[in-house]
Amino acid sequence: MRKTLHRDIGLLAMLLGAGHAALAQEAAELPAVTVTANKRSQALERVPASITVIDADELEAAGARGIEDVAAMAPGFAIQPMGQSGLQPPVMRGLSANVISFSSSAALVVDGVATLRGQGFDDSLLGVERVEILRGPQSALYGRNAEAGVVNIVTRQPGNDPHAALALDLGSRDKQALRFDAGGALVRDTLYLGVAGEFFRQDGFIDNVHTGRAEDDRERRSGRLTLRWTPDARTDVALRLSQREYDDGGSLWGPTGGRRETVRSGTESWNRSKSRTASLDIAHELASGLRLRSITAGNEHFDRILQDMDFQPASLTHLGRDYRFRTLSQEFRVEGKAGDAAWVAGLYLDRDDNELNFENRTPLALARTSSTQEGNAAALFTQWDVPLAARWSLQAGARIERDEIRFRLAGGSEREREWTRLTPKLALQYQWQPLAQIYASVADGFRAGGFNTFAPETYRSYAPEKLRAWELGIKGSLLDRRLRYSAAVYRMDIDDMQVQQMGAVMGQVFITNAATARSTGAEAELRWLLGGGWQVQAALGLNRTRFREFRDGANDYSGKRNPFAPDIDGHLGLRYDAPAGWFAQAQVAGYGKVYVDAANTPAWRRPGHAVVNLSAGYAWGRTELTAYVNNAADKRYDTVGFPNGAITIYSPPRELGLRLNWRL
Repeated sequence: MRKTLHRDIGLLAMLLGAGHAALAQEAAELPAVTVTANKRSQALERVPASITVIDADELEAAGARGIEDVAAMAPGFAIQPMGQSGLQPPVMRGLSANVISFSSSAALVVDGVATLRGQGFDDSLLGVERVEILRGPQSALYGRNAEAGVVNIVTRQPGNDPHAALALDLGSRDKQALRFDAGGALVRDTLYLGVAGEFFRQDGFIDNVHTGRAEDDRERRSGRLTLRWTPDARTDVALRLSQREYDDGGSLWGPTGGRRETVRSGTESWNRSKSRTASLDIAHELASGLRLRSITAGNEHFDRILQDMDFQPASLTHLGRDYRFRTLSQEFRVEGKAGDAAWVAGLYLDRDDNELNFENRTPLALARTSSTQEGNAAALFTQWDVPLAARWSLQAGARIERDEIRFRLAGGSEREREWTRLTPKLALQYQWQPLAQIYASVADGFRAGGFNTFAPETYRSYAPEKLRAWELGIKGSLLDRRLRYSAAVYRMDIDDMQVQQMGAVMGQVFITNAATARSTGAEAELRWLLGGGWQVQAALGLNRTRFREFRDGANDYSGKRNPFAPDIDGHLGLRYDAPAGWFAQAQVAGYGKVYVDAANTPAWRRPGHAVVNLSAGYAWGRTELTAYVNNAADKRYDTVGFPNGAITIYSPPRELGLRLNWRL
């Protein structure tokens, strides 16, 4: 493998040199961007909110293969590191997702189907047309658990024109990955099929000196199928099926204070989680300008792991999870126009059915706990875009939602909670130049309350988290549409803030409502076609999320940071495309330090860091060969101290590889 890595390094250097020596080429204007995160098609510059859009070509150029790669390209958005595949709680504008609450601060929506928890907050980006990251409260349209924003993924719709793409990756630690995406007409103008899939495997980097094997091998299989039917010009029906399976070794965990990337575990650790989704998406034009949309979906995630926590040959402590999260949902919405105003209105219903089996081994005992959580939600929502004058427009929306949740421990009585919330949103936009807008908005958001499944009775239940957000932003284009920019400042006041706490017993983690908090920040993005084949992308996010009032017994955490929320994040990308087909790209993604507990214990944190990714290659005809180095400086940014100071979550090491792409 060492000889292979030396060859990869040499090839990368050759391609970089060739890319910089190539002739210049003239830049065109940036393409127009249409987004659907507001549940109807709009031009990017007409959305009065901070939003990042990354299309399929940008994702492929960056080698993006999951939500964590998307987060590295967008300001104000990060992933809370857990070291476990399929468990990627989002952090947006300083609001982190409490993984054990089974709810999230941001929603992941794939073709209209939502994931509202950290478990299953992942996607292989197969057959994706674009990803939209909409920051700020989106509860008016998406309800609970979209209080900080939405990650909206739109996949490619198969049509008459055939499409096919194939990607093969080979890299460090015997990495092997194969991806494909194909689509076309079965019956022209009537019936179409799209299929996409992925197989991925890679050896681990954590050495188990007790067994002599790598502890953290990774394997993933993903697939997505779309069957589309257009019986007439007014109707469009899509049946979508997707599945993602993990067959991994242990988490990227080791003992705090031990030798890095080394364990002595005698207990086998594994992750055999799985997600699957089925949806029926029907769009029908009822009359000119009046459209009906129905999305019926079933979304299921199985979170199945066994993880050693003492990292010793003897089985002293470990945890096991066998969770099943199942959600059935139905959304009806109608969009239309009333004069010059555009509107959307809808009804949303869902039912959750969760089975939670947890195992916690300590030196004294083996404890197993089983429980069920069931829930129902019903909501009415609407949003209007109203022109007020030649340059002024108003966006107004609201949602009223009623949620119920029922909880039962095995052998115990059932407990129930319910709440009703109204979440309005108001935004005013002014087009002060032909290609520039300024906007101001105020919106409410909330995160669902619930029950701590495995906490002491004192902390059994917790209330919904509520916030109000103010935002002021600007966006537009310059230099004949070769430069696109946006910037926003915001403030969010949070009441009954849900904070993840760690109890005295190993593995005992629970949620409390002990805080009010404030999040203030700013975000800026720029994309610029410089000319001569060069382009640059830059993004910067600043955030300050602090507890205003937070007492937990004798402890006063007022003024402390929210766990896992960085004060700064940024991204810088530079790319050169030569007329002869050579290209080279450099990307830097950085984050400020984060703490892992509400007390902000100095030793329990992840340090600030920047990761450099490099790639270069050559394109000819329909084929493209790329050499890449991820984490080129081999930067270490381990998360130390989660949970209870005992665990270190390792950051991945440098990776070198080759990627071959072919497109029809």
